[in-house]
Amino acid sequence: MMHRMRAEYGAGGSSAGVRLWHMARAAESTAMCGRELDPQAPTREAVDWGRTPELCCHTCGAYYLRESPYLADEHRPGAVSGEPEPRWPAPR
Repeated sequence: MMHRMRAEYGAGGSSAGVRLWHMARAAESTAMCGRELDPQAPTREAVDWGRTPELCCHTCGAYYLRESPYLADEHRPGAVSGEPEPRWPAPR
């Protein structure tokens, strides 16, 4: 399933800027937490979750993690540097 981040504006509307980021399924304007968002609000790729200066909706994040696949290789030692760990996975 495809997900996209969608912005929630502050009290002043779009001129006030982004108050909070939500996660929505595909191109929906309803956030996973149930909040109805402006369909014209800015969107971002799901991989940007947690990488914005504005806060992200905690509830949306929980629902998103339940629907996203766990990619074990992203969590192996050395994954950030791109260099493989010599004994991954650990011998049993």
